[in-house]
Amino acid sequence: MNRILIPIDFSENAERALAAAKIIADKKTTELIILHAYQPYIPDVSVMPGSVLPGIGSPDYSSLAGDLETSFRTQLDDYVATIAAEGYKTVAVWTVGGVQSAVEDAIEDYKPDLIVTGRTGTGGFFDKLIGSSATHIALHSPCPVMIIPPQAEPKKFSEVVYATQLEYSENDILREVFALMNRLGSRLTLLKVDAPHQPNIQPDNQFLSEIKQEFKISDDIVVYRKAKHVLDGIESYCDEIHADLLIMSTRERSFIEEFLINPSLTKKLVVDTHVPLLIYHLSE
Repeated sequence: MNRILIPIDFSENAERALAAAKIIADKKTTELIILHAYQPYIPDVSVMPGSVLPGIGSPDYSSLAGDLETSFRTQLDDYVATIAAEGYKTVAVWTVGGVQSAVEDAIEDYKPDLIVTGRTGTGGFFDKLIGSSATHIALHSPCPVMIIPPQAEPKKFSEVVYATQLEYSENDILREVFALMNRLGSRLTLLKVDAPHQPNIQPDNQFLSEIKQEFKISDDIVVYRKAKHVLDGIESYCDEIHADLLIMSTRERSFIEEFLINPSLTKKLVVDTHVPLLIYHLSE
């Protein structure tokens, strides 16, 4: 893995995202790209003379805006210096403007192999992305995306769950997953959750036999669970084995499949999961 992109907002969960990225990074070969998208101070145009906050046209406005930008630039430089002192290859990326466009530009410029981002409860960096921006990046990025929820304290990825529907071939993704698990020394479990409203069109054995044949896995790493809802079954099993990481794959869906037959479980997990989530993207 040559490059990992980590967008940060200097919150506690940015620290969690950095911790996760450092677990995966190889100090010799991986470059950590630390991105901050600075959004300039925009004063309230309704602020009247005598207010404690400077409004547009106030002589203090330029000074305050400059001080804020300098402060954030210093924080970014400090982040990079600290990570470099730990022996990691790193680079700072400073942009001005929206978070989503900054991430998309960084993907284009640096071609990262992975994006790692934190997700806070309310009002933080990831919340600015939630909705069209967050789900677009998480579900449609050209590279895998790891999302670190606020409940997580990443220290290692020992127990890893790969949740699969066994509805289409995932061997291309599993090659990358098994390679990563081998490098990290992780134990991987393949999980299939059966639920009343979950489509079950293809026979499980069709794709499971392909997986077993290529990766020479034993039956004991394939687990089946029943649940009222797939999401509940996945998170329940992750809690049962104290999983450090949940992996899923997603793919572009047709209008009918997306909205009528099989709403995206991955999209729900992006917002709701309390387990770190790594999303791979399948090509059609």
